[in-house]
Amino acid sequence: MEFKDYYGVMGVARDASQDDIRRAYRKLARRYHPDVSKEPDAEARFKELGEAYEVLKDPEKRAAYDQLGARYRAGEQFRPPPDWDAGFEFSEGAFDGGGFSDFFEELFGRHRAAGQAHGARARGAAAGIHAPGEDHHARVAIDLEDAIGGGVQRITLQVPELTADGHVRLRERALDVKIPAGVREGQQIRLAGQGAPGLGQGPKGDLYLEILFRPHPRYRVEGGDLYVDLPVSPWEAALGATITVATPGGDVGLRVPEGSRAGRRLRLKGRGLPGDPPGDLYVVLEIAMPPVRNDSDRAAWRELATRLADFKPRDGLGGR
Repeated sequence: MEFKDYYGVMGVARDASQDDIRRAYRKLARRYHPDVSKEPDAEARFKELGEAYEVLKDPEKRAAYDQLGARYRAGEQFRPPPDWDAGFEFSEGAFDGGGFSDFFEELFGRHRAAGQAHGARARGAAAGIHAPGEDHHARVAIDLEDAIGGGVQRITLQVPELTADGHVRLRERALDVKIPAGVREGQQIRLAGQGAPGLGQGPKGDLYLEILFRPHPRYRVEGGDLYVDLPVSPWEAALGATITVATPGGDVGLRVPEGSRAGRRLRLKGRGLPGDPPGDLYVVLEIAMPPVRNDSDRAAWRELATRLADFKPRDGLGGR
């Protein structure tokens, strides 16, 4: 997938005001509207223009896009990092657009689904004089240790807003959030009354925080389960051994069965994320080869090769 430069599509600078963007859109929309344009690629250009305007006209989408776009150029191969938009607070109404490119859907499609999931309450009451405020949404990244132990954590969100001269700026908003022990990635935490103000005497909307995990140097997370790669020596794998494994809950003795191969998974039940039921910890074995440091080491390997000369690791592959 290629990165789309929405500013280039609209022919405006990255620091253009919202008024500049509106004027550029009106001018180009007249030029490329399929009903009146004689340009050969009018329909495609008009659709591309509409997509760019959908992002840049809205301070929330524009602020998130700007953070990502500072690192890419138009046409570059692109895959957004999973946490590219972490820490941005969005209103549910910011993501009504659809039917655009895969690039747009990759960036904003998930937000639209989240807004639809929680938006019925606010929209249903909007016809009255007193109506609840819109719900807001944000994705926040936490450390795996915070998910395991839980507790109160200070979360800082970036809230896009317009300045008096029509430019977009970010305002920081800090909240103390209770992280439940065992929270899963993708789970949402609802903060009642932390969304947009209501109309009249209507209550404030809610804020929904979607949890992301920062990459961990040791563990991989799948649902409530944890995975860890564990190096073992060739003789531990061949003969079996009991080794000590560090887990989030402390050290555990693990029996490596005789004849284990690289990639074998050993399960430590209930040693994953806490919960009801708790997740498991899967130890994935890796065979660590000792270095050949001197002639004595070489002689030991040659002796082993002689003793196990009937072992054919590539047997059946057609080679030698």
